[in-house]
Amino acid sequence: MRAPRTGRGRLALVLVLAAAVTAFTATVPLLRDWFDLRVYQGAVDSWAHHGGRLYDYRVPGTSYGFTYPPFAAVLMLPMALTGLHGAIAVTLLLDLAALAFVLHVLAGEELRRHGWYGVALTLCALALFEPLRDTVSFGQVNMLLLALVLLDCRLLSAGRERWAGAGIGLAAAVKLTPAVFIALLLVAGRRRAAAVAGAVAVGATALAAAVDPAASRFYWTRALWDTDRVGRLDYVSNQSLQGVLARLDITDRAVWAVLVLLVLGVWAARARRAVAAGDWTAAFALTGLTACLVSPVTWVHHLVWLLPAFAVLVRAGRTRTAAVLYAVLCTSVVWLWFDDASGVDGFLGGSLYTWITLGLLLWLPAGQRFPSRP
Repeated sequence: MRAPRTGRGRLALVLVLAAAVTAFTATVPLLRDWFDLRVYQGAVDSWAHHGGRLYDYRVPGTSYGFTYPPFAAVLMLPMALTGLHGAIAVTLLLDLAALAFVLHVLAGEELRRHGWYGVALTLCALALFEPLRDTVSFGQVNMLLLALVLLDCRLLSAGRERWAGAGIGLAAAVKLTPAVFIALLLVAGRRRAAAVAGAVAVGATALAAAVDPAASRFYWTRALWDTDRVGRLDYVSNQSLQGVLARLDITDRAVWAVLVLLVLGVWAARARRAVAAGDWTAAFALTGLTACLVSPVTWVHHLVWLLPAFAVLVRAGRTRTAAVLYAVLCTSVVWLWFDDASGVDGFLGGSLYTWITLGLLLWLPAGQRFPSRP
């Protein structure tokens, strides 16, 4: 089927796709009712207004509480003033702004070439992407962290390295996973940027410690090491290597450590090659994939870190591969093994997003120069 060439035909196609996406989103996926945002807002409200301890708060009727470093709570303090509905509105606006910036960094030239039509089709596709859907409906911070990290990608790609690293440092102070991008800066030989990232992360952490020393002491000495606070490692939403091992009932940490070291070795070699070719987008994409694999817990909504990898695939002309893998990540297929991920089918299907992430780490085109493609 040929794509419409007239403005009227394109508008009709966009309207049909938007209606289909809306119907799909309203009926098929699990909508999360802003659950994580309720955790954030309830925790900081109890902390700021009721004298509660930050990490003691639990959402009524559940065992879930605040799990991020204290600096994240400091940034979220305005939620104590806005209330839940205000926090939802602000979070949606921030997500839209972060998404716009991410698209600008990853595909700005192509989107400008195709104008409103390209933007509309891209937004329809993104609305189907399960990690992004979950990020929005949970009220998660993933898009904001991705935008902060890609800010440094843009600075490094443009050769404006004076402030490079600040975005990574802020993201790492909010959540530990982006700290792996500091390792990328070291592998790339960008010691100044790595120092900036480390200084920003340490400074933000120190600020949080000054605001509430007890909360910081509790987090860094106890909460950080208690994985039960985050959730069950064998839960099917955990699409990390640790999640695969937990579903296989392999509890020996040495096995996980060996797999992590192997993944880090592959990542270091491939990322160094990408940086040597000036391909910062691919280097950041490989690092995002690695972060998802080596983190003990990578919920499905964390997989927004795969978006740069899809941009690299399209840029390299691997459009069909990108489309197939992207389509799988829109299906919520891993939830078919929610109750039982045993057997060969559970090993393959229940961890399918992990296998996609691993495959992209191994075979993503990196360290090469490609012409821009529509």
